[in-house]
Amino acid sequence: MKLLIVEDEPGLRDSIREYFTEEGNICEIAANYETAYQKVSVYRYDCIILDITLPNGNGLDIIMTLKANRHPDGVLIISAKNSLDDRLLGLNLGADDYLTKPFHLAELRARLMAITRRKSFDGHQSVVFNEIKMDLAAKAVTVNNVPVKFTRKEYALMLYFIANKEKVISKNAIAEHLWGDEIDVADNFDFIYSHIKNVRKKLIDAGCNDYIHAVYGMGYKFGE
Repeated sequence: MKLLIVEDEPGLRDSIREYFTEEGNICEIAANYETAYQKVSVYRYDCIILDITLPNGNGLDIIMTLKANRHPDGVLIISAKNSLDDRLLGLNLGADDYLTKPFHLAELRARLMAITRRKSFDGHQSVVFNEIKMDLAAKAVTVNNVPVKFTRKEYALMLYFIANKEKVISKNAIAEHLWGDEIDVADNFDFIYSHIKNVRKKLIDAGCNDYIHAVYGMGYKFGE
């Protein structure tokens, strides 16, 4: 997953980032309203972990901005407030879930995974495209029921392709999804070519059809 953690408390923010980064996710952070607003205005995320009480602003305004621009990002509110009114307001504005502090990181992960499955894969635990099957919980890939070993980045790329099958995806979008906004790829996409080459080779070697197509001057498309 590509996540944005909007939390002004450094200890909690860093623990969430460390927990999800160790699992191979891309985690960006925002410690205040202005930074969060700038990021959601430019970048897209699988899910935004959002504290609604922020310096110089209210996290609920971030949700309204997302919905006003029809952005599909998932939103999980985390807040020390446990009133029914706050919970209902956040959900009615368009948040996908609400978790009250303090919480266990394992529960946060389970909530995020549920949001991602609902939004991208209709709630399913696995994704199937012809002879390819991806187990979302185990982060495993099989071709005709034979396991194919992918690195974390290769798995993330494969899942991104399937989630956007039949759509043309730009190289910038792939780079942003896999590495976030901490890497400058304006002049060098060699690492993208390398990952796509490796994914394609592993799939073909496993007996899979070649579904990754280059679209000249635009990017790549995954499909028939």
